[in-house]
Amino acid sequence: MTQRAPGFTLSPNPPQRALRLHRELARVWANDPGWRGQITAVNHTTLGLRFMGTALVFFVIGGVLAMLIRAQLATPAGAFLDTELYNQIFTMHGSIMMFLFAIPMLEGLGIYLLPKMLGTRDMAFPRLTAMGYWCYLFGGLIMLFALVAGVAPRDGWFMYTPLSGATHSPGINADIWLLGVTFVEISALAAAVEITVTILRQRPPGMTLTRMPLFAWYMLGTSAMMLVGFPPLILGSVLLEVERAFDWPFFEVARGGDPLLWQHLFWLFGHPEVYIIFLPAAGAISTILPVMCRTQIVGYGAIVAAILALVFLSFGLWVHHMFTVGIPHLALAFFSAASLAVAVPTAVQVFAWIGTMWKGRPEMHLPMLHIMGFFLTFVMGGLTGVMLAVVPFNWQAHDTAFVTAHLHYVLIGGFVFPMMAAASYWMPLISGRARIKGLGEAAFWIIVIGFHGTFFIMHLTGLIGMPRRIDIYPDNPEWMLPNLVSSLFGFVMSIGFALFVIDLALQAFLGPRTPRDPWRGQTLDWALLRPGPAYNFASLPAQPLLPGQPVTQVALSLARGEGLLPGAPRNQRELLVTDISTGKPQHIAVLPGNTALPLKLSAVIGVFVLLMLSGLYMLTPLALVGVAVLVWRWARELTTGQSHPPVPVAPGITLPVHHQWRTTLVFSGVVCLLVADGTLFGSLLFGLGFLTVVAPNWPAPAPLSAGMTEALLAVAVVAALALAALAARLGERALRRGGVLTLPIGAGLLANLLALALLTLLSVIALEDPTGHARDALRAALAAFVMLHGVIAAGFAGFVWWQGKCGELVPGRSGGLANWQLWQDFTAVTALIAAVVVIGQGWLA
Repeated sequence: MTQRAPGFTLSPNPPQRALRLHRELARVWANDPGWRGQITAVNHTTLGLRFMGTALVFFVIGGVLAMLIRAQLATPAGAFLDTELYNQIFTMHGSIMMFLFAIPMLEGLGIYLLPKMLGTRDMAFPRLTAMGYWCYLFGGLIMLFALVAGVAPRDGWFMYTPLSGATHSPGINADIWLLGVTFVEISALAAAVEITVTILRQRPPGMTLTRMPLFAWYMLGTSAMMLVGFPPLILGSVLLEVERAFDWPFFEVARGGDPLLWQHLFWLFGHPEVYIIFLPAAGAISTILPVMCRTQIVGYGAIVAAILALVFLSFGLWVHHMFTVGIPHLALAFFSAASLAVAVPTAVQVFAWIGTMWKGRPEMHLPMLHIMGFFLTFVMGGLTGVMLAVVPFNWQAHDTAFVTAHLHYVLIGGFVFPMMAAASYWMPLISGRARIKGLGEAAFWIIVIGFHGTFFIMHLTGLIGMPRRIDIYPDNPEWMLPNLVSSLFGFVMSIGFALFVIDLALQAFLGPRTPRDPWRGQTLDWALLRPGPAYNFASLPAQPLLPGQPVTQVALSLARGEGLLPGAPRNQRELLVTDISTGKPQHIAVLPGNTALPLKLSAVIGVFVLLMLSGLYMLTPLALVGVAVLVWRWARELTTGQSHPPVPVAPGITLPVHHQWRTTLVFSGVVCLLVADGTLFGSLLFGLGFLTVVAPNWPAPAPLSAGMTEALLAVAVVAALALAALAARLGERALRRGGVLTLPIGAGLLANLLALALLTLLSVIALEDPTGHARDALRAALAAFVMLHGVIAAGFAGFVWWQGKCGELVPGRSGGLANWQLWQDFTAVTALIAAVVVIGQGWLA
């Protein structure tokens, strides 16, 4: 049947033998056999399951630590743990649950499901997905080994300064957190880039943005928040580690720093993280609920608007974690109002879900039970959040057990219950087996009873004055009974979670085989075999499932190759790339195959982290050289020295391979990376402005005066980088006209090298000792930012020059030119802004 997409018509391909297509695709897309396949796999199905399985292991570890905390607090003079070990355990509990369970779990769910829901064969950057997993695993193992060795972080999962500074926290405990979490965050940013590009560029031609599954909308909002939300924490972690390692005083009051800068940078990440965790869970609910109710979701447009509102509002709330630090009254009023306003888009979604249940006929299968647990728990957590948004109440409840209870109601109610619903809903797709009934329902009720018994009474414990983060309370016997009750119910809840894990294991290994689409789903993922093959679809769908369209009808058509881009006749991993807005097919992306390169690159980054932890700073350049070599190899594997014929997609439609297209998936990935990079740069400027205006001991004892020599050198650096940007454009123009490329590209490389030399000279002449004052430390940080980007720009230029020398750049095949141009423009603009800020600060001083 001819299928219509917006603005064009696609005819089906002639049917083929499904078994032949399956074997052809399986040969190309399958993981390597044996142990080698465990380290070379780049397939999204394998990696998504690894993310979720590893996150589940960390969840179990974090739960065991939670039970140790509850055992300690069950009595006023608990002798179960000493203070040092207790501090390490509660810090690791929070860090594991936030950074090693919640974020990786949502990443894994998105990586596993999105290509299946969107009708494509893999994520946009499979090797980046693999590298992200290994970074996550290695970073998590570093933190766990530190706990076993007794040197785990002990200053709370938010690492407030000055407690986490070198003076009050000697040793490597805090460094473990700063470097380990930053290592893990590489994985989060990689996933954010992956998810954003996959959703925007790999939808079927008929799946416009307004026809996307709601889960894709939720994941798009999540990835956008990760791109903007994680860089402030990365910057804060880097600044604090530099302060601890090299004595640059970003947070030390006596030398112009301010501990509140850390709080601002942390909560610029920390509060959006609540919604980063919530949105994928809400996406699972919006996908599962209409299926359980045998109807369509109510208020699709209103839910999308609510997602966008949450993404925007979540970045205006961070100060409500800091109401007690001396914020001006006007700011208190603004952030209090914003904290109340964010309840509106959340309520829109809740009422849409209630309307869906009212419209349909809910069937109380296990996923629906978990959704009911979500409603009961998350709404209560939201109400206590509104209470904490009111400044006078916040002053009373701040840093008490009330806040701990609110946090767990929001995170377990808003994330864990929906994730359990998602697990029970998609396990037939993952395992190909049905559930053994009975145990899952028992686990649900035990978890609900145990959770509310643990945390509901904790609200009362906080209201009668019990602070957070204490290990004994011998002078407050009135806290013993509520703590004992919380501890007892905490162990009940743990039993429930253990039964839930056992239920999953029984289903995966002993459950009966399930038919295709056991839930009568409404998304393309249910058109796959059980369990899904590595390639997902033998041919790609031209549009999403229509309301009421049988999944089996679509599945049969796609399996026979009647969709787009059938089979793998060229023995390549191919997928369709479409326009962001219209969905019109643009080109064919050829993905790399199985490789151990992501593992090697992650391992070398891990070596750099271990060298930093060991204090062997002089050896870290060796690790960075290793990173550069592997990145070069990574990029070289994407190049080609020959032109490829157009690929037939459907009758009468052929598309070029990505080598002959300028705005490739990699180009979109660089744009996403620069969004995160720009946020990090903006956070650095925020830190400079905050300390200049707010911090004590400013201006510096020896006021900066920007002399003419220093100003001229700064202008020369910017001019050299601008010339390199111009050279990139001239190189692209020469390529289009068939002219000589080596001259403009070589000029761009030389301009970058000149900028680096001038910046080094400027640093030697103009920068004062960065250990003397926070102003000088921040100026050095800005110079380091520009220098790092200049080095990468020079690397881009050298790579493109090498492509030209190898004959890989010809008209219609631009290689890395477009990506270099993007990076070079960003480097020149940020250098200009940094120069204006530093020179302007000197003149104003």
